[in-house]
Amino acid sequence: MSAKVLDVARLGFPWHTADPFLFCVHHDDAYPKGNEAMGPAASLAGRAIGNDFEGKDGWRMYHGDTVPGFPQHPHRGFETVTIARRGFIDHSDSLGAKARFGEGDVQWLTAGKGIVHSEMFPLVKRDADNPVELFQIWLNLPRANKMVEPHFSMLWSHRVPVHEVVDERGLKSTVTVVAGAFAGQQPPPPPPKSWAAAANSDVAIWTLKLSANATLTLPPAKAGSNRVLYFFRGETLHVSGEAFPRGVGIAVEADAPCVLKNGAAEAEVLVLQGRPIGEPVVQYGPFVMNSQQEIRDAFADYQRTQFGGWPFDRDDPVHPREQGRFARRPDGSEETPT
Repeated sequence: MSAKVLDVARLGFPWHTADPFLFCVHHDDAYPKGNEAMGPAASLAGRAIGNDFEGKDGWRMYHGDTVPGFPQHPHRGFETVTIARRGFIDHSDSLGAKARFGEGDVQWLTAGKGIVHSEMFPLVKRDADNPVELFQIWLNLPRANKMVEPHFSMLWSHRVPVHEVVDERGLKSTVTVVAGAFAGQQPPPPPPKSWAAAANSDVAIWTLKLSANATLTLPPAKAGSNRVLYFFRGETLHVSGEAFPRGVGIAVEADAPCVLKNGAAEAEVLVLQGRPIGEPVVQYGPFVMNSQQEIRDAFADYQRTQFGGWPFDRDDPVHPREQGRFARRPDGSEETPT
């Protein structure tokens, strides 16, 4: 018997999530060719530069004024999991870490007691369009770990398992396993103080791609976990026998197998799952704590220390156009994906 559907909600911007997740945004921007500064080779007239979220012409500048993206900003008390599906993200942070990642790479950043970072989307191609697609997922930290030291980690795409499933009619689906094992496929470990690293947290982050008319069954999770399916690309998806249109989040019983039957177009689904942390959540902008006093303390600490200060000469650093994917860690060591 397939899992019961518990709730359905339209996908907005951002997407509503369930404990232990706080937030999920699907950025999908059809950027044009890049100019000399790796910004859009197009007029920015009519955009609210510095706060451009309208999607004019199919893309947004976000908080960037030359290069699209998010110049330096602080976080405390949670983690960001960024799945870069297309295009590139240039990361810089107050630990001194830097990276350019994309093409299926995942960055997992524990903000802990406080970090400042920037996330810019360099348009590196001058002779072709520069589409950028990513998920940014905010995963909460329990009270015991909200003030841990920040931690930077990269999960390069070649280390992220992709599991292929063939149904009884020979139709294929794939499951990209960012967190939480699937069919014996183990992803790279999450940061050490993450809720995902806790015993019995049952955290899973999977992206599913189903061929037209394919069937895929998700295995049961632990009783008491939350599981939400975000159907963001395709036409129609049947979940436990009930048909849903694209653009909905579907909460299902976690501790029963969940049968997905796709419609006539290829479909994609993001699955977020985990045992709730079950603590008070008080959020103010980039800070997520357990009480109003802790939020006030976060603002005071940031004003006093800038969470270690910003070690770069601009708020929106980007790496050289010719730079490939790489990561420079806080200890100065560097790596590139194979």
